[in-house]
Amino acid sequence: MPRADLHCHSTISDGVLEPADVARRASANGVELWALTDHDEVAGVAVARQVAESLNLPFLAGVEISVTWAGRTLHVVGLGIDDAHPALLDGLASIRQQRIERAQGMGQRFSDLGYPGTYEGALRVAGNPGLISRTHFARYLVQTGQFSHMQAVFDQYLKDDGAAYVPTVWPTLEEALGWIHAASGVAVIAHPGRYQYTELQFEGLFAAFKDLGGQAIEVNTGSHNPGQFQTYGDVAKHHGFLASCGSDFHGPKESRCDLGEVPSLRQDLTPVWHAPAIAARLA
Repeated sequence: MPRADLHCHSTISDGVLEPADVARRASANGVELWALTDHDEVAGVAVARQVAESLNLPFLAGVEISVTWAGRTLHVVGLGIDDAHPALLDGLASIRQQRIERAQGMGQRFSDLGYPGTYEGALRVAGNPGLISRTHFARYLVQTGQFSHMQAVFDQYLKDDGAAYVPTVWPTLEEALGWIHAASGVAVIAHPGRYQYTELQFEGLFAAFKDLGGQAIEVNTGSHNPGQFQTYGDVAKHHGFLASCGSDFHGPKESRCDLGEVPSLRQDLTPVWHAPAIAARLA
């Protein structure tokens, strides 16, 4: 199997490197198939594609879309998308507006908790103010010495039931998959091991995702531990999903693994790049 990394982020969302630098790092690290999958935005895809092509690095346009399912936030990656498709662009623009409103609310909560100026600080940290996220709040609080590391901010204030978190109802699974399919992409459930669903809810999610035309789940990802590689590989086989893999890289000092460091998929799994829509783009 090629050394694939199909989930990572740049400054266009909540990464710390510019899209061109992410492309160069992927190539330098020996990645042989790469996708840039920024949150709810594809503005970095054109540069990423251009640099990847100059490096002879096979590239897929991607995006990671925020979804609400069963009352919790779920992320769905679209791979091999047409990054100029109007339906996709309009849908992502609507999510970014929600992100701005949520960030303003979180800024107020942080102020009430004794951390004034956190919203303005997070805006300065964000490479793309329209994609301000929890990561930017945590990054700002660490950079200003108010917390020792980002996970501490999430654990204390920014987890889904944290005192500074503002719940948001994102688009539905049906809407997100509709945008991905309109843009000729393949839908992938990102890092399923991160979601706090019950076993019954997971079964419902996988069934609904498949009914809506979802084709793949992430198996080997920087957001999973080695035991979960096995668990979600088995889930992929049981449900007939293609398997995807990616580091979920955000930055050299923040991510659990670097670009290209996620182990290759098991040989008994069918990789997502065998999907006809992706294989056609790579041909």
